[in-house]
Amino acid sequence: MRIFQKYQPLLVAKHVKGFFSGRVYIQGRGDFSYAKGMLIMPDDAKPEHQDTVQEINQLIAELQANAMAA
Repeated sequence: MRIFQKYQPLLVAKHVKGFFSGRVYIQGRGDFSYAKGMLIMPDDAKPEHQDTVQEINQLIAELQANAMAA
């Protein structure tokens, strides 16, 4: 499990994209699981948790698109 002391979306996205599965903890945001290089939305996610998952997954998609274009 990787622990991020503050919320830096790009740094979290690069970490999640680089590994197949695992967990991350973001100070002030909570615990997140990921698989296949994307964060997983839990069934009982609160709105701020949902926003974080969507933002990180969008950044991961952009990183992958940029890698394919280069």
